[in-house]
Amino acid sequence: MKNHYSGILPKVHLWTDVLILNFSFFVAYLFKFDNFTGLITDQYINLLLVANLVWIFTIHIFKTYIFTRLSYHFNTQLGQFLKAVTVHCAVMMAFLYLTKQGEEYSRYQFLMTYGLFIATSTASRAAAILFLKLYRQAGYNYNRYAIVGKGDLASLIREFYSNRKELGYRFYGIMELDGRENSVASLELMVKEKKLDYIYCCLSEMNDEQVQEVIRMGERQRTQIRLVPDFRGFMTNMATIEYHDMYPIIQVNTKPFSSFNEQTLKRTFDLVFSIIVMILGAPVFFAVWAAIKITSPGPVFFKQRRCGRWGEMFDIYKFRSMHVDADKMGLQHSQGDNDPRITSIGRILRKSRLDELPQFINVLKGEMSVVGPRPLYKYDVDMLMEAAPHDFQRLLTVKPGITSIGQINVGYADTVAKNVERLKYDLQYLKTYSVFDDVLLIFRTVQVMVLGRGQ
Repeated sequence: MKNHYSGILPKVHLWTDVLILNFSFFVAYLFKFDNFTGLITDQYINLLLVANLVWIFTIHIFKTYIFTRLSYHFNTQLGQFLKAVTVHCAVMMAFLYLTKQGEEYSRYQFLMTYGLFIATSTASRAAAILFLKLYRQAGYNYNRYAIVGKGDLASLIREFYSNRKELGYRFYGIMELDGRENSVASLELMVKEKKLDYIYCCLSEMNDEQVQEVIRMGERQRTQIRLVPDFRGFMTNMATIEYHDMYPIIQVNTKPFSSFNEQTLKRTFDLVFSIIVMILGAPVFFAVWAAIKITSPGPVFFKQRRCGRWGEMFDIYKFRSMHVDADKMGLQHSQGDNDPRITSIGRILRKSRLDELPQFINVLKGEMSVVGPRPLYKYDVDMLMEAAPHDFQRLLTVKPGITSIGQINVGYADTVAKNVERLKYDLQYLKTYSVFDDVLLIFRTVQVMVLGRGQ
């Protein structure tokens, strides 16, 4: 019987989280006030009602509980949940502030509610995933599948599920349609006998008529048909499928952030974040300006020609960390702490990365982004174009950034090997971009600044 309780798991998680949210609220209230005597009569019950409504709205917007068997794993589930909780907390704080009721509620109770909610829901997800894994290993809740096609693509499908047994897919046969013995009728007999849930069709080994016949067979037998085109060779370019009327069009993204939504979102984030930093960080800007002016003769700011998007050159702004005559020693990479060109205050600025602050001006001008591959000297660009031309060309399709995953993990790159290593990290960032990832990288950069690990 083809019934694996499809769609139940998302509903279980949804209602479990709703119950946990309310449970956490009541427990936090009990810890704060020792009893529930005043809960019904005071405004806390109204706050709980608003919290539930905001949670339902938030998970609807973020589609927190929309996932498939393939996408159901702990990291993905926890990431989606934490996004929803973060937004929910921000909305609730804004609600309390705008209604001027924040002073009427306990901050301890508020924070404890979210602490319990996150901890308990995280534990429930871990327990659910572990239980499901053990349940499937015991031989329950699995899907039966067969493959039409015997080429390399069929081997890849079988290998995929063989290496991921926790997904609960069992292989029940393979067939190549030749129009004689191995016909659609033979395939239908296999489906009946083995009660197959899925048929994977390798489109490169089937004609249009065979595909149509297999689909009709699937309708008769209530078996899902999955058509597998052979996209190997260009799917690494993050291809997406768009529907033009009834025709699917495969768009191969030749550059990151190629969609209008991605470009708008990233640019909006850059502008908003840069303006906030420059306004709130004005005292820091002034303190650094005064320190440089007092300790070292010469200009406060320093300009360097760097290579930007599409290889176009631009002037990058920094707080000056070297003596004004440093160029007499020749254009060369920094020699670290022992570099005689660096001023006393410059060492502190470099360790804390405060010398990079003026680059927010470059962001506002549209020459840089807050997060992105670091802008390089022209000779570094030429060096990487020889060492890894294809990969580095891809980095030149995006704006350089004030900070990057490569800069955080590798640091200052003064050799070809280090530049190539940093390049690999930056390429990974382009493949998995999201605003949430940008925020995490900014937090990691702040950690580097506070600990003085910059170079």
